[in-house]
Amino acid sequence: MNVLLPAQASAQLLSLIVFAAIARWHVAPWLDRSARADALIALVWVHVFRYVALQVFSAQHDGFPISDGGAMEIVIGDVGGAIIAFIAIVLLRQRTRLAIPLVWLLAAETVYDTIANIRGGVREHLMGAASGVSWLVLSFFVPMLVVSTGLIIWQLYSRRNEALDPAATGVHRTQEAPVLRASSTAGG
Repeated sequence: MNVLLPAQASAQLLSLIVFAAIARWHVAPWLDRSARADALIALVWVHVFRYVALQVFSAQHDGFPISDGGAMEIVIGDVGGAIIAFIAIVLLRQRTRLAIPLVWLLAAETVYDTIANIRGGVREHLMGAASGVSWLVLSFFVPMLVVSTGLIIWQLYSRRNEALDPAATGVHRTQEAPVLRASSTAGG
């Protein structure tokens, strides 16, 4: 029995659970207190590092059994997503209206790319074949991208009527000061 498949699947599932918990408990409250553009910038930064997919060529050289076409599909999708993400951040920082459609494009491209990569991995029997850096990317970075994409879509949809620059409309979100509480520990 190939133990790599359940190990990789378990690591991906655990990472999804952990990143979803972090998103729910820490990131979402911060996003709610942040200006729309700032919230989107923070979420989109994760996608700028998708060029890590270029390591698939090194993995392929070291025995990862992916076809040249499959490797190119991964690289084109992820490097393209990284470029879109960086341009979106530049536009969000400038509070340009074009930023929002570009972030929607990034979200759609990421969903498509994720589905295409899963289908390609199944087609080429790659599930459980990753090791080294590829295993880390698939087990940690990809789940982070999935959660980030969900948060991006949530922010785009739920704040669709909010301006990128609250100063331009005079409408500001109220920011509550964080409440610090001493934790009660045994013997403390």
